[in-house]
Amino acid sequence: MEVLPLFLVLRGRPVLVLGEGEAADAKRRLVLEAGGTPVGEPGPDVRIGFVAVAEGAEALAAALRARGLLVNVVDRPELCDFTVPAILDRAPVTVAIGTGGASASLAKALKERLALLLPPQLGALAVAIRDARAEVAQRLAGVRDRREFWARLLAPGAPLDPLAPSPDPASAIAAALAGAGPTRAGVTAITLSHEGADALTLAELRALASADLVVHPADCPADVLALARRDSARLVGDAPPPGATGRVVVLRSR
Repeated sequence: MEVLPLFLVLRGRPVLVLGEGEAADAKRRLVLEAGGTPVGEPGPDVRIGFVAVAEGAEALAAALRARGLLVNVVDRPELCDFTVPAILDRAPVTVAIGTGGASASLAKALKERLALLLPPQLGALAVAIRDARAEVAQRLAGVRDRREFWARLLAPGAPLDPLAPSPDPASAIAAALAGAGPTRAGVTAITLSHEGADALTLAELRALASADLVVHPADCPADVLALARRDSARLVGDAPPPGATGRVVVLRSR
């Protein structure tokens, strides 16, 4: 990654927006849509600022940065501490596409393509999952059991497939919970070719994405390991350790 993507909670917080005209007005609207309050002066509670001025942007950004603010200068990525991505809003689901300031047009084009793929009901699906989390936690005490439960429901073609319409996600969750079983465990062996990640099958990609433990050779390609769950345990070797539980993926060189 060249930048670290973050989602800021702006509800009730002041956000500095300096400038007049279309660009500044667009930033004020953005702040308001996120629940923040646009202000014109850098007060003690202000942590980020947008600068949309025709002249003196560099000096103004430096002065704000000296006060401890993170600064975005419109159309000047080299002066920015953060950039604003193209945003696809399916609240509470938010999809942000950033290019590190390289091309706003590319980010916009990707957003438009993704908008065709993500159903309008995606936000309602997220709300149903959020509302059911407490009950799922009561019924399934183990972290792996809960992870497996949601993985089954959200898989391609499953009742909560996020890329397909879900007219009544709450009922689908309740029905699945009524028949929820224990976590499936086991070992999946994947033999890597010289093509690395490009040669993995869909089943192998899914196994990596759901693995609790990944056993891999010391020279395993980085692009393959990057496909594993970020919180999965990693172990250099050629076989699972004695007593390993949960979903284990063993990567082997050809």
